[in-house]
Amino acid sequence: MSDKLEIDATLTSYRGRGREALLPILWDVQGACGSISPQQVHRISHILRVPEADIFGVIGFYTLFHDEPTGRRIIRVCADPTCALAGADAVLHEVCQRLGIHEGETTPDGKYTVEHSPCLGLCDYAPAALVSERGEPDMSLTRVTIDALLGEWNGEYFTPAGAADSVMLDPSLASAPQTLSAYGDYSALRKALNEMSPEDVIAEVEASGLIGRGGAAFPTGLKWKFTRAADGDEKYVVCNADESEPGTFKDRVLMEHRPHLLLEGIALAAYAVGAKKAYIFIRGEYPKATAILADAIDDAEAQGLLGNDIMDGGFSLDIEIRRGAGAYICGEETALFEAIEGKRGFPRMKPPYPTTFGLFGLPTAANNVETLCAAPLILTRGADWFKSIGTEGSAGPKLVSVSGHVGAPGVYEIEPGMTLRHFLDHVCGGLIGELQAVLMGGAAGTFLLPDEIDVRLTFEDLRAAGSTFGSGAIMVFNTTADLRDILKRVGRFFQHESCGKCFPCQLGTQRQVEILERLDAPQSGDRERLQDVGMTMTEASICGLGHTAGIAVMSAIEKFPEMFEVNGRHHD
Repeated sequence: MSDKLEIDATLTSYRGRGREALLPILWDVQGACGSISPQQVHRISHILRVPEADIFGVIGFYTLFHDEPTGRRIIRVCADPTCALAGADAVLHEVCQRLGIHEGETTPDGKYTVEHSPCLGLCDYAPAALVSERGEPDMSLTRVTIDALLGEWNGEYFTPAGAADSVMLDPSLASAPQTLSAYGDYSALRKALNEMSPEDVIAEVEASGLIGRGGAAFPTGLKWKFTRAADGDEKYVVCNADESEPGTFKDRVLMEHRPHLLLEGIALAAYAVGAKKAYIFIRGEYPKATAILADAIDDAEAQGLLGNDIMDGGFSLDIEIRRGAGAYICGEETALFEAIEGKRGFPRMKPPYPTTFGLFGLPTAANNVETLCAAPLILTRGADWFKSIGTEGSAGPKLVSVSGHVGAPGVYEIEPGMTLRHFLDHVCGGLIGELQAVLMGGAAGTFLLPDEIDVRLTFEDLRAAGSTFGSGAIMVFNTTADLRDILKRVGRFFQHESCGKCFPCQLGTQRQVEILERLDAPQSGDRERLQDVGMTMTEASICGLGHTAGIAVMSAIEKFPEMFEVNGRHHD
């Protein structure tokens, strides 16, 4: 079948569907053609009955979509903080030099397009790249070399999968995901269907003290209770797998290693709130995790563990994977809903809240990957077991992603309560070099100095210390790291990812970058300008992106005032 006939057949298969199919059809077209032409937009408009202007707006919003021709191979090199420490800039420069192009350009022969990418969630294998070969599945490359980017490449990588006493991670796993036969027959879901009402499941999760692991730390049982109590028979569960915070990759590891743990958690959430349909919204930069989850869903459905009348218990659930297309803002739950609905990922004003007015305007429980993975453990082992781990305010095992200047970067399962110092010295391989700072919580986090790392790793202790657990990211910088450069990259990230819906964030992130770019020779008043911009974004932005876009910079002003000195003197 020719490429034209194949794409014609693909487009035709979407007839009868609505706007919610827009992202999937755009991915199909771009995967086959490398870009989405005006002619294809015209056809998609007729098939889905969506105005062409809206389709062009969606294509322009998401960075992984292209409306101009690209090379047969698109190379996206991560140059965010951890990859930068590992030499990503040199890789990006050299590949462009060898091809005779600049970043963002395509070679004259149409073979290659080279781009910078925000964090790819492979900080434990920096530097990383995402490679798209026309007509082939996307592939993540780790510890990239020029030869790998331009020649034959292999996307396999190995991730540490936990200690012997881990419960969320499986220490026996390496590169292969856990099979259904090794995982089991969804015993927690079986227990719920046979022995518990939906209210019983919610009560057990609520009693466990489980709070959201995506950064907001909202009580999970309470969210499920609100969703179940909302008016209406039709409800949704949404798994937020749009993990895009620089330095964060714990959800990727869970999806790649224990997909059935996540699927069972989604099924438990759906049973609890009364949903028959669930979506996994996964970032477009996670091709390996996407493929693993798709296979796991097929395996579970074949065994009657998902789908119609699960385990003959009168409960049915359809789980659909929806692939994002490069927009950090879609980690905000209402922006994620907009993306699933086939729109630009603009966050919605709250209230109303998703538990009453969520996806497609219906009650929705949206949870992070790690949060959902905890649910089967709670149902199997009991709320008391979960609550016995950690502290009252940080119950249960917690996953953290550590990267940068440590001996063994990766994802680790910890019992909340250990100190950051103990974690760095004894859990993740020890420090490399002399510690300069730790950035807690990812790009939207705060800096801790060497004399501050005796803080306990709990939500409440970090909050009391003026820091945050955030997305579970711990980025370690020794004295060789240029923190000015780190701040510039953080600023550029938020400028690039701001959706532009509200002026405080749109203009604030731009202004923040302008000031940070002259950080090597700051001007009088720059410190105050950055503080003003940061506070304005924090207080006046619509969503969490704007609220936190200036946090790391304001933390650096407090912890490293010498960075903002003018001609050797600090100016107030």
